[in-house]
Amino acid sequence: MTMTVLGPLPARSDVLDVVRDWRIDSLIEVLGQEKEVVDAALARLDYNRDLRPQLFVPPSLGEVPLAFTGPHSTYVCVNQKGGAGKTTTSVELAAAWIAMGYTVRIIDADTQDASLSTEWILPNYEGIAEHERYSLTDVLFGRQPLDEATYETSIRGLYIVPSGDHLGAVEYDPAGARDGSLRKAIRQSKADVDITIIDAPPALGKLSVNGLIAADQVIVPLKVGALDKSALRKLAETIRAVQEDGNPELRVAAGVMTGYDRSNYAGIVAATLRRDFPEAIVASARRNVRVAAAAEDHLPVRVTDPKGTTTSDYDQLARLLLPVKGATR
Repeated sequence: MTMTVLGPLPARSDVLDVVRDWRIDSLIEVLGQEKEVVDAALARLDYNRDLRPQLFVPPSLGEVPLAFTGPHSTYVCVNQKGGAGKTTTSVELAAAWIAMGYTVRIIDADTQDASLSTEWILPNYEGIAEHERYSLTDVLFGRQPLDEATYETSIRGLYIVPSGDHLGAVEYDPAGARDGSLRKAIRQSKADVDITIIDAPPALGKLSVNGLIAADQVIVPLKVGALDKSALRKLAETIRAVQEDGNPELRVAAGVMTGYDRSNYAGIVAATLRRDFPEAIVASARRNVRVAAAAEDHLPVRVTDPKGTTTSDYDQLARLLLPVKGATR
């Protein structure tokens, strides 16, 4: 298999403004009120200044990026709504971090047939007999350690744990994915990776909860134009429950507004993320029709569209979340 080498991250001329005092916060108090009240609050904003794509960093975070404390960090991309941009966020953050010097493993925890490891980033099974090709399903049923299900990809520094044909059985079989089993598997791993990203399924079942228990930080992708307020509130409640019980060190690192276009509705989405996850960076990932083409080529968007908005926006978010590997303040 031909290997693609990523990096280093280029300087960008179209970087988004990073703000710490965001007038979007004025919308939080009117969320859920009558349309007239919300419209009046939106009218008080400057459309060209306040509703353009930006990156908001809560003042409570202090200096960014936060230090990479290593030797390993685990992120989970989670949202129970399908089409939210979880897989794109997983792949593009992974690609940006590889370009910054890290090695990354993505765990495909999506039970759908058209999942990340079957349609986009493919495992390299070259020289491996079919009966020895393991998956996350084998890991969560205790048949194999995580490292036996970790494979190289066509991207140097990027590894994949495929989902497996019967991953959905984990959700209803009491023998699979007991709470904390994925965290245990990651902690027992000896693979030479700096970062693990869990691409969670579009449901808040056992797999997503396992991902939250296993992770150090949460990324919440949310597609602009497809906001389900009750679903987002349920996700926030699930994250808080895991923080209170199974993983008190869990932190929501970022909410990513995918498919971003400047509109009043984008302001409502941003305010909802600020209300439900006040500790998180809120990022914009602008709409880009070339994402689908990249998936068809089994490559990150940064390879097929290196100067596009998706590449630029995820590069910038990656730099806010982590320093270049080996960098000192």
